[in-house]
Amino acid sequence: MGEQDDGEREFDLRWADAAEHKEPSARARMLAARWRENPPQPQPFRAGPDPVTPRRSSWVSTAIVLGCVAAVILLLGYAQLRAPY
Repeated sequence: MGEQDDGEREFDLRWADAAEHKEPSARARMLAARWRENPPQPQPFRAGPDPVTPRRSSWVSTAIVLGCVAAVILLLGYAQLRAPY
């Protein structure tokens, strides 16, 4: 009986897919109605967000990273000197 149901369902899907006129989805109908009353403003393709503040120089970032690495090395060296053997 399961095969017969699957076969009927497949027939129904093929019949539905072959329909000449397909009804739009609820979202498409909602947007069409909204845009009839209030059409959307034209938008540039891939419009960018608000202007971004300039980034720091790569040298400043490099100096910060190297400073942190040096601080960690010094801290580990100091901790090793203080540790009992």
